[in-house]
Amino acid sequence: MLLLVTFAPIVAAVLIMLGLPARTTALAASALTLLTSVLLFFGFDSIAPGFQFVFTIPISTELRLNFALGVDGLSLLMILLGAIVLLAAVWFTGEIEHHENAFYACLLLIAGGAIGAFASLNLFFFYAFHELALIPTFLLIGIWGTGNRRAAAWKVTIYLALGSVILLVGLIMLYRAVPSSARSLDLRVLQAAASAGQIAPAMQSSIYLVLLIGFGTLISLVPFHTWAPEAYASAPAPAAMLHAGVLKKFGLYGLLRLALPLLPDGARHWSGLLLVLLLANIIYIGLVTIAQRRLDWMLGYSSVMHMGYIFLGIASANILGTTGAAILMFAHGLSIALLFAITGEIRKRVPSLDFDAMGGLAKQMPLAAFAFGLGVFAAIGLPGFSNFAAEIMVVFGAFRNGFNYQHFHIFQWAAFLALWGVVISAVYMLRAYRRAFFGSSPEPEVVVADIRSGFRFPIALLVAASILFGFFPQIAVQRIAPAFRNYFTASQ
Repeated sequence: MLLLVTFAPIVAAVLIMLGLPARTTALAASALTLLTSVLLFFGFDSIAPGFQFVFTIPISTELRLNFALGVDGLSLLMILLGAIVLLAAVWFTGEIEHHENAFYACLLLIAGGAIGAFASLNLFFFYAFHELALIPTFLLIGIWGTGNRRAAAWKVTIYLALGSVILLVGLIMLYRAVPSSARSLDLRVLQAAASAGQIAPAMQSSIYLVLLIGFGTLISLVPFHTWAPEAYASAPAPAAMLHAGVLKKFGLYGLLRLALPLLPDGARHWSGLLLVLLLANIIYIGLVTIAQRRLDWMLGYSSVMHMGYIFLGIASANILGTTGAAILMFAHGLSIALLFAITGEIRKRVPSLDFDAMGGLAKQMPLAAFAFGLGVFAAIGLPGFSNFAAEIMVVFGAFRNGFNYQHFHIFQWAAFLALWGVVISAVYMLRAYRRAFFGSSPEPEVVVADIRSGFRFPIALLVAASILFGFFPQIAVQRIAPAFRNYFTASQ
C-alpha cells in the first residue's frame, strides 16, 4: 500500500505524457492516492514502536544503499496532507488551454515527489524525491503562470536550487559524522547511531547550522524568504496549492525528522538564532503582509508568516511543541490550499486582484465568498479548525520550555511575542476578506459568475479534514507523539 501511494501519482504522470486522457487519469490517480493514504492512516498502529508498512529493495551492498519506504505518525500525516491537496488541486484545475497533458503531469510529479520524500527511509531517496518536484514547479510558473511569471520562475528556481545544494552539503556532513563502521544512508541506522552518542556534539553544531540554512531556504525562513510571495502570486492556483500546501512542508519535515532528533546538541546551540529568525517571520513578515495591496501577494506573504509558528514548535524541542508543529503543518496546508484555490477562480473572473479594484464579490459569488471565509477562519486559528488546536500546542510547548528558569526565559518571551502574530494575521486576513467580498464594487456594471457547484467537493474535502482534526486533534496526536517519544523525556 505504501508503494502504491508513493508511485501512483508518478506513474499517472508518465501515462499522461504518453497520451492517456489528462484530467481523467489525474483524477483517478489522485483519488486512489487519497483512498490508500486514508487506509494507511487509520490502519496505523499507534502503539507499536518504529516505522510501519516498511518496504525495502536492496540496491548496492558496497554503497550500503537501499530503496526503503516506511512511515510513522509524522510521515503518515504528511502523506495524508499531500493526498488531500493533490485531489483538490487536480479537481480545481479544469481545462487547460495549451499543453494540458504536461500541466497535469507536473501537478502529479510535485505531489509524487513530496509524498516520496515523506515516505523515504533513505537519505538519498529522501533528497532525490524532493528534487523530482522542483522542475515541475519551475515549468508550471514559467509556462502557465501570470504576471511576471518568467522572472518569478527563475527566482524560485535559483533560491530553491541553492537551498538544495546547501542541504546536500549538510546531508553529506551528517553521513560522514557517523563512524565508518556505522555509516549508512538508512535513516534507522543513523537514528541508532545518534541514540548511541556516535555523533560528536562539536560536529552537531556545524551540521545543524548547514541543515537549518538549507531547509530554511526551502521553507522561506527569514532572510531566505523573498522567493515565496512572488512565486505564489505568479503560479497557477493548483501549483500554488501543492507547493505552499505540501512541498514547502518538506523542509519542516526534514528538521523534525533529521536535524532535531539526530543533532540535539546542535539544535540547542542554535536555538537562540532560530527564535530570532522565526519571530522575524511572525512579526516582521506579518506587518509586511498587512501592507500588501493585492490578494495573491497577501496570501503569499501570509504563507511565509505562518511558517514562523511551525518553527517555534520545532525550536521548543519537546513533545507538546513538536507535535503541535506537525499538526500545524497539516492544518496550514489545508487552509492555504483552499485560499489559493478560491483566489485562482477569482483571478479568472475579475480584471485585477488589487484590493482597490475589488469589492462586493459576495453578491455575485456566494459560494466563493463562503469557501474563502472558511479558509480565512481556519488560517487565523478560529476554534474548531485544526489550526487552532495546533497553534495552542505550539505556544504552550514553547512556553513550557522555560519552566526550569526562575524568571522569564527566552522561549517564554518568544511565545509571548508570537501571540501578537495571531492579532496581525486576523487583521490582514479579515481586512482582505472584507475588501474583496463586501462593500461596493468599483465597477458595478461588471457581471461576475460564481465558481461552479462542482467545486463543492474539493472545498468540502479541505474544510472537513481541517474540522475533523480541529475537534478531534487526538486522532493525530496519538499517531505523532510516539515518533518523538524517543527524543524527548516524558517530563517535557
